[in-house]
Amino acid sequence: MSHIDLRGHQVWSIEKKPLLKRNPEKVLLLHGGLSSTESWIDAISPAVKGFHLYAYDRTAHGRTKIRDGYYHFDFQTDEAIAYLEDVVQGPAHIIGWSDGGIIALHVALKRPDLVSSMVLIGANYHHDCGASHDVLTIEVKEEEKLLFAERSGQDPELLETIVRKAYEVWMSEPNLSLKDLARINVPTLVLAGDDEPFTSEHTFSMYEALPLGRLAIIPGSSHFVVKEKRELTQSIIKDFIANLDYPITRWPNRRKEMTERLTEEGSKDS
Repeated sequence: MSHIDLRGHQVWSIEKKPLLKRNPEKVLLLHGGLSSTESWIDAISPAVKGFHLYAYDRTAHGRTKIRDGYYHFDFQTDEAIAYLEDVVQGPAHIIGWSDGGIIALHVALKRPDLVSSMVLIGANYHHDCGASHDVLTIEVKEEEKLLFAERSGQDPELLETIVRKAYEVWMSEPNLSLKDLARINVPTLVLAGDDEPFTSEHTFSMYEALPLGRLAIIPGSSHFVVKEKRELTQSIIKDFIANLDYPITRWPNRRKEMTERLTEEGSKDS
């Protein structure tokens, strides 16, 4: 783990390659908004043991400093694409938490060739999702400022500016539509707690719009489901990545048309 040069900007990056596996598949972790890689990598990385793991702190997050244009999702999407192109050097399974999941959706739309599959944890596709982001309620604690300064080497008072910027962006972004989601053709797991800051209807509509979507709602958990239900979250992600083929179930409903098509094609091949 160290800072790397990503097209002229120093970005804090982690890369972990399994020792006993040749040509392992690649996984990219995208942390949440106002968060960092260090804040969740221990909770999520056991789910992808045996994969070639990549993660980085986005601009204005964790150990990566700010620069012009930061925090808008278009900016963060382009940064993720640059990281996939230059560092990962090809497609990866993307696991994104909150803002990280939103960025994954944007990458899948803009550069589907770089996405093998997606796990979207506590993510929303539109800012009108039932969540509240009131700039007037922002309160940044002194210990948070000190940790920010220690990690990033920047003025501790800068953290409040970053937090305010994040809230302003969340009030107007993202702006994806269900039609946009319908264009995404990679296996996607929509995973959420049953007490997210946005409505359950928003989560369900996202899952239903994704042609290759699957849904996991974890009971008794919130937006911090990754930490509240670690083992269960890891188990669900493991199962998803290990079984990316289209699910053929005994009593398909939403998947009935595709199931019949695949079953028919399978009969012809045999």
